Amino acid sequence: MRIERLSGLADLSAESWNALLEGEDDPFTRHEFLAALEHHGCVGGESGWYPVHQLLLDGAGRLLGAMPLYAKTHSWGEFVFDWSWAQALQRSGADYYPKLVGAVPFTPTTGPRLLVAPGADAGELRALLAAALPRLAAELQVSSVHLNFLVDADREALAGAGFLPRCDCRFLWRNRGYASFDDYLEQFRADKRKKTRRERRKVAEAGITFRTLAGESLDDGVWQQAFGFSARTFRAHGNDHYLSAGFLADVARRMPGRVVLMLAERAGEPLGCAIYFRGRRRLYGRYWGASGHEDSLHFEACYYQGIEYCIAEGLAEFDPGTQGEHKLARGFEPSFTHSAHWLADPAFRTAIGRYLERERAAVAEYVAAAALRLPFHRDDPAQ
Repeated sequence: MRIERLSGLADLSAESWNALLEGEDDPFTRHEFLAALEHHGCVGGESGWYPVHQLLLDGAGRLLGAMPLYAKTHSWGEFVFDWSWAQALQRSGADYYPKLVGAVPFTPTTGPRLLVAPGADAGELRALLAAALPRLAAELQVSSVHLNFLVDADREALAGAGFLPRCDCRFLWRNRGYASFDDYLEQFRADKRKKTRRERRKVAEAGITFRTLAGESLDDGVWQQAFGFSARTFRAHGNDHYLSAGFLADVARRMPGRVVLMLAERAGEPLGCAIYFRGRRRLYGRYWGASGHEDSLHFEACYYQGIEYCIAEGLAEFDPGTQGEHKLARGFEPSFTHSAHWLADPAFRTAIGRYLERERAAVAEYVAAAALRLPFHRDDPAQ
């Protein structure tokens, strides 16, 4: 077997890459999504994300495994924060950048990173992919390798290759067979249920209604408007958008049934939206924006509409993105998310390892404390 490097997914067929994802529900590691990022310049160029995808081939050239991998010159768009690590290494006189990152750019959702062919010895192939990463780091002369938002099988393989484990907290909604949104709210304590209904009523009383639209059915003009709403939110936080209207329109067409637009309107006039992706069992909230401030519209567009959609579609989980304690009051439960890190400098690695031990203990305490703030009845068996 051998490892080959791929500088762009346009050089590999979607069928070959996606065959490694058989049985996976994650839309973001699919060839269509990653290739669209490259095609529309969201990665490459001056983005600071440079594809160095890894392919594992057998002697006949058959694809047995792969990794979405990027050389990076900054830490933006990862959502696993290592700015302080970069500063510490640079204070010692060494360079932290470039580094290698195995992740889906700008997408803090858990999914496979060490992709392997179905029917093969998955454990052995993941171990080979993981073991190749330190060698690649030495070849490229980078400081470190980081794989983010990992599934359990990838965590195990990376631990075996000497990667340091890291964890953080995310908030996840779980569908426990609810018949309707009102049925879901019946699981809340009375005061929390009243607050949620008041938030939803504010939106309705403002004359705002929603349409749920299939992304592949929308023309470029709708996507331009949707992107404009989202870009306005980015600018309000002092940032430029990572993506583009062209990317959103293209990926929706490449992945029919996977992109959903929740369009907020008043008297037929669009005033905001939330952009979702979906798998067979999970909904992912990704971007949102509005033309102006509307009381409680963010909660309605980004959380309540998504919950209603999951109930109607029979989806088991709703991942609205990382961070945000305000999600607790809406019934999004704290849970762990995982990453793994390899650092070339031995002294730096030892220091980071000690830090991560303390951090893991603090995150575990936070997750336990956050669970006590959920709105459900205290005797709810789910809690």
